[in-house]
Amino acid sequence: MTDKDTTTPAQRISRDFLPFVRKPARYIGGEINEVVKDHQQCDLTVALCFPDVYEVGMSNTGLGILYTVLNGMDRVAAERVFSPWTDAEQVLREKDIPLFSLESRRSLADFDVIGFSLTTELCYTNVLNMLDLAGIEVRSDARDEDWPIVIGGGTMANCCEPIADFIDIFVLGEGEEAAAELAELLIAEKRKGVSKQEILLSAARQFEWAYVPRFYQCEYDGERITAFEPQYPDLRVRFENAVVEDFENARVATEPIVPFVQAVHERVSVEIMRGCPGRCRFCQASYCKRPIRYRSVDRIFDIARASYHATGFDTVSLLSLSSAEYPELEELVSRLHEYFSDKHVGLSLPSLRVDKQLRLLPTLMTSVRKGGLTIAVEAASERLREIICKPIKDEDLFATAEAAYRAGWQRFKLYFMVGLPGETEEDISRIVELSYRLAKLRKGIDGKTGQINAAVSWFVPKPHTPFGWLAQKPLSYFQQAKELILDQKIRLRAKFLQFKFHGIERSVLESAIGRADRRLGPVIEAAWRKGAKFDLWDECFDYSLWVKAFGESGIDIETAAQRQFGRDEILPWEHLGGPGRKYLLGHLDEAVSLIDNEAGNTRSAQQQP
Repeated sequence: MTDKDTTTPAQRISRDFLPFVRKPARYIGGEINEVVKDHQQCDLTVALCFPDVYEVGMSNTGLGILYTVLNGMDRVAAERVFSPWTDAEQVLREKDIPLFSLESRRSLADFDVIGFSLTTELCYTNVLNMLDLAGIEVRSDARDEDWPIVIGGGTMANCCEPIADFIDIFVLGEGEEAAAELAELLIAEKRKGVSKQEILLSAARQFEWAYVPRFYQCEYDGERITAFEPQYPDLRVRFENAVVEDFENARVATEPIVPFVQAVHERVSVEIMRGCPGRCRFCQASYCKRPIRYRSVDRIFDIARASYHATGFDTVSLLSLSSAEYPELEELVSRLHEYFSDKHVGLSLPSLRVDKQLRLLPTLMTSVRKGGLTIAVEAASERLREIICKPIKDEDLFATAEAAYRAGWQRFKLYFMVGLPGETEEDISRIVELSYRLAKLRKGIDGKTGQINAAVSWFVPKPHTPFGWLAQKPLSYFQQAKELILDQKIRLRAKFLQFKFHGIERSVLESAIGRADRRLGPVIEAAWRKGAKFDLWDECFDYSLWVKAFGESGIDIETAAQRQFGRDEILPWEHLGGPGRKYLLGHLDEAVSLIDNEAGNTRSAQQQP
């Protein structure tokens, strides 16, 4: 008679998993400010899953807020789960250890709810991989009553049809209040002992931000969607984003967890405003995150101070889509500088606009670390900036650069985008010329040349934007643009210019997935089964797997990326929050008019003797 193995799952993880992975600190939990609750004393357990590695997920502000909100509720336990890196996945599969949470080391399958933060189209294969590592069926219709409810939220919930086959319910919009309301509903329904189907139906009926794909079906005619219909006549067919009206007093993470492994952004992060007054026609966040709301200086200061003392982080980052639009920014910076300067804590101010940066530079000089100044230029010509509705003037850009050099900055990081509507070869060449001029501008200040790091991405038409109807440029166009930029740099002998290019094939994939309907689900699953995962990581991304997966479904990936939608089409995302069609088409018409006028003026000039 043999002794029964009484090893607990947590003990197995310590014995059979942690000693065999390269970075065990990613998986051990137990960090400062972690929250651990007794599951036996809770009515609802939630696994908050981030489909990327620990270092990335621990930098996500939204995940920290949800963790705080849910654990702040009586009898609700929320725990974190991140995608294990490839070495850890291999150990989990070889040792038959299910994917587990950091706090209690319980398998995902033991939770009532599994919630995924969906931040990008290229995290979908990791979602499937995490479910599979937990021994959970990836397709929602294959999961019976014994399996957890799988929820998806975050940016991609507003264009979630491509992964509708895998998620039980999507939460659209802002999560602070929606997560709490949904948790209360799930607890109440759980106490009644009703079925999962009934729980999902209650959520679908009660919340305008809750989308349950299984209760809807689409009809098609070729590429086009011809109908989007509910299975029950009382269900809505148009959803709205959840919005936190009282942003001033919304719950925040004033005791964020201090990671054991250095995170991508290891700092105190305070959201100072929500929404963006700009309407860049390529930016989904500009149109989906509404209305604009501000936190008071006092509230922001209190959050920053409390978070600093709970963590000891040496940087305070003021977050928003456009920090320059915060009405009391100078007062806020001054107040924070007064408190933190003697503590050797720096301020980080991303998303500043060029014209406002110029005015703020004297104030920021002593309170912001001057490693480099970041400016999202997007387009190198004023003409193209007008088309995309990003009104930056060259004179403001150069005045800002000159003031920055005088204030002690030595280098700039610039963001450009190639493939925008109305773009010409001259616009692409001007990226190098503009960067060159900005670097040389420093010569007049201290006789040296500035260092310019320029990040170039490729335009991806996004749902819920005016440009969402348009086709992406061909892959070959981007390849030629990259060569043009590098050739121009060589011609100018500009070694002080450093260009970093986003992966072209990855951008093509983003376009092919991002605007697809739910018929793409089998393609995503096929790519994952072929080995696709960590598609955001150069070490793991394999475009050929996706080409094969698309091809086996009879779809050419580049053709899908370059699809142009008709103005009268039912769009795969238009029922999922965001502005109305008429408003977005008005913006598109204005952009097209600018392009047509420019083309007409060019033809007229060419025809003159």
